Amino acid sequence: MAIFTSQTPMLKKEEVKHNWYVIDAKGKVLGRLASEIAYRLQGKHYPNFTPNVDAGDFIVVINADKIRLTGRKTDKKMYWRHSGYMGGLKLTPTRKMLETKPEEVIRLAVKRMLPKNRLGRKMLKKLKVYRGGTHPHQAQKPQTLEF
Repeated sequence: MAIFTSQTPMLKKEEVKHNWYVIDAKGKVLGRLASEIAYRLQGKHYPNFTPNVDAGDFIVVINADKIRLTGRKTDKKMYWRHSGYMGGLKLTPTRKMLETKPEEVIRLAVKRMLPKNRLGRKMLKKLKVYRGGTHPHQAQKPQTLEF
C-alpha cells in the first residue's frame, strides 16, 4: 500500500485571516459587481479555498446609490416578498428600490449568489453596503479593490 504525503491542504477556521476591502460601486453594473463580491466573500480567490470553511474577506461597498443596471431592468425587474397570507405578495419595481433602498439591491444580488445554508448566511454578514461615499470601517484599514 502506497502512502501519499502531499495532500490538498484543508483550512481550519482558526488558520483563516480575513482581510478588509473597499469597493466603489459608482458606475458599476449590478450583476458583475455582485458576482465578484460573492466570489470574494466565499474565499474562492485564494489557492487554499475550502468549501466548508468561511475563509472569505470582509467587503465594504460604497456609493451603492450610483450602481447601474443594463437594458430595461430598471423598469421591468421586480423585487417581491410574501407575507405568508393569501394574496400577500408585495411587488416593488427596481426603480423604486434604487431610490429608497439601493443598499438592499446590492445585498440581495449578492445573497442570491451565495450558498443557501448556515455558511452562506455567515458570509453575507461580512458584506457592508453604504449609500454614500463614506463608511465607518476606517479602523480596519480596508484596502481599495478595483475590477
